[in-house]
Amino acid sequence: MSIGFGETSINGLMRHQLAGQQIAGDVVVAGDPGYDEARRVWNGMIDRRPRAIVRAGAISDIGPAVTLAREQGLPLAVRGGGHSVAGHGTVDGGLVLDLGTLRAVAVDARQRTVRVQPGATLADVDRATQAHRLAVPLGVVSGTGVAGLTVGGGVGWLTRQHGLTIDNLIAADVVTASGETVRVSEQENAELFWGIRGGGGNFGVVSSFTYRAHPLGPGVFAGTLIYRQHKWHQAMLAYEAWTRDLPDALTCIVSFLVPPAGWDLGDQTLMLVGFAWAAPDHGEARRVVADLVAAAPPDAQIVEPVQWTAWQSSVDELFPRGVRAYWKNTSFDRLDGPVIDTLLRHAGQQAWRGTGFDIHHMGGAFGRVPQDATPFPNRAARYWLNIYGFWPDPAQDRPRTAFIRGLAADMAPAATGGQYVNFMTAGDRGPGAAVAGYGARAGERLAALKRRYDPGNVFRLNHNIAP
Repeated sequence: MSIGFGETSINGLMRHQLAGQQIAGDVVVAGDPGYDEARRVWNGMIDRRPRAIVRAGAISDIGPAVTLAREQGLPLAVRGGGHSVAGHGTVDGGLVLDLGTLRAVAVDARQRTVRVQPGATLADVDRATQAHRLAVPLGVVSGTGVAGLTVGGGVGWLTRQHGLTIDNLIAADVVTASGETVRVSEQENAELFWGIRGGGGNFGVVSSFTYRAHPLGPGVFAGTLIYRQHKWHQAMLAYEAWTRDLPDALTCIVSFLVPPAGWDLGDQTLMLVGFAWAAPDHGEARRVVADLVAAAPPDAQIVEPVQWTAWQSSVDELFPRGVRAYWKNTSFDRLDGPVIDTLLRHAGQQAWRGTGFDIHHMGGAFGRVPQDATPFPNRAARYWLNIYGFWPDPAQDRPRTAFIRGLAADMAPAATGGQYVNFMTAGDRGPGAAVAGYGARAGERLAALKRRYDPGNVFRLNHNIAP
């Protein structure tokens, strides 16, 4: 004989079980005041109804939540800072572990290390480190969660000088599927340490990150060169030549987009060459940038010292919470005639606000890290393309995603392999795609780690590596 339980009684049972574990935070279930707000995620295309949401009040809440999900066979979604474009921080009918209130950042200025809790954002870390004229290499949007950024890789404005975020991670604590906390570093549990540096959230919940910090700021030399459409081709040719021999201190991102209305740059698609200099000699930076300006005079430019925290939040307006979002990415090595023609053709078709693409210039310290040192794919890539869309109206879903897919398809012949998981949208690739995106050798190592630490695939709401 089976005994049926209604949804309300199941929710109440879950609340009781979690309360029995002495959860320091809150447990929110369907029907509670604030449930709809608690279940909402950054990407407005994703609308799911979890059975319960654990809003962790302490690091000690992580283990009981993971254990309950495993024992009850519940799908488990882990939410850090909450900026995942793939929407992995929520799930229908399962348990959400929301770490967003765990945002403490501790800086050891003498040792130049930074210990960060899993709910912290880039803004939290930047504010804490800049008080000591230090910086951790992170991303480019201040609202991004540090945890998700790190386990995926971490591409940002310091990539060429200091590498990815994962290249600056020196230790972490990981709560595995068994509920056990494991300390990882090059000296302790080194294989798991390797796996969390780019393998996504497949192996556990990282409850603490310790990073190496670098001297920077608070003022940095940064800016943007602005080109209207009639100058795009000349500027791209000049940019390709210029990036062949840049100092590591300069990291650049070329963007094609219709700027937000608040930027007061009109309503036409622009080519923006953004750059940040990660060294103290601003005079050398000016000389380096002047070479590109001479080869391809911009229509306008904003080039001046700026506070690091201001620069790190300068494009936040492009990524508002609640928009509908879809991304694709690829690496490539050449900006020759056919590739430039492909990029500019699509840029010319993009006549609306809310969709664009970035070309990240890689190399430097990023490229000198041995390929097998982390799972991050394709350290040899010269450029990385991120195609993104943001829009408010569901009626725009089909044409906006078609634009993004079209550019990705047309760039496929130039692709040099690898997928950056933080630039991927959920459900857009078939089974096994996550492993394939890392390459065969790294994929095999990641699958072996999955079998060891999560054989039941408790941590499957991610770009999943099946055990």
